[in-house]
Amino acid sequence: MDEKKHIFFVEDDLSFGAVLKSYLEINNYYVTWVDDGKYAVEKFHSGDYQLCILDVMLPNVDGFSIGREIRTLSPKVPMIYLTAKALKEDILNGYKIGADDYITKPFDTEVLLCKIEAILKRGTDRMNDPDQILMVGQYHFDPHLRTIELNGDIRQLSPKESALLHLLCEHKNQLLPREVALKRIWGEDGYFTTRSMDVFITKLRKYLKDDPAIEIKNIHGSGFIITDE
Repeated sequence: MDEKKHIFFVEDDLSFGAVLKSYLEINNYYVTWVDDGKYAVEKFHSGDYQLCILDVMLPNVDGFSIGREIRTLSPKVPMIYLTAKALKEDILNGYKIGADDYITKPFDTEVLLCKIEAILKRGTDRMNDPDQILMVGQYHFDPHLRTIELNGDIRQLSPKESALLHLLCEHKNQLLPREVALKRIWGEDGYFTTRSMDVFITKLRKYLKDDPAIEIKNIHGSGFIITDE
């Protein structure tokens, strides 16, 4: 590989986690490893990852819950479950969440490496697919790369900025309820997260200001609507 990819790895077994992290790093990947489910989503927020490897049985928050949160924040990031849970309903649950693969322990590390490479290659092909680009007025919005582009000028969005813009686009010309956005992106709808979302809405308005047709309306007490007419 010419360029190192960044893997987000969640595993609570310290011995196994250290060994697999070292193996992936030897094979030219950057690895961020989290060993407690409680910190996983917060850590995912702060990074830019090309692939996630998740255990299921974790302290405090299980891997399926983490996977759902990641899918909300970054719908296109590839995800592999790597776990001892081998029941059919667990495997089906993993795929329903949106996993690209579900691998049960014990496993062959070379096979895992080949699967990672194949999934990342498919991801690159999807990123080059123009159908993955969303139009917001005159802006080209790539939710996977978290970028907006207008007339060749590209702005990189943070994970929360991109997730919020993606949600607004999914509700284009319709109300995006505050509580939906807060619970899906921030995980709660308290006072401070509400204030935080207002700040992010202000940022998005600023980023999209060069197309006067775009408007993000605040529907008092209810939520937001994005229009581009």
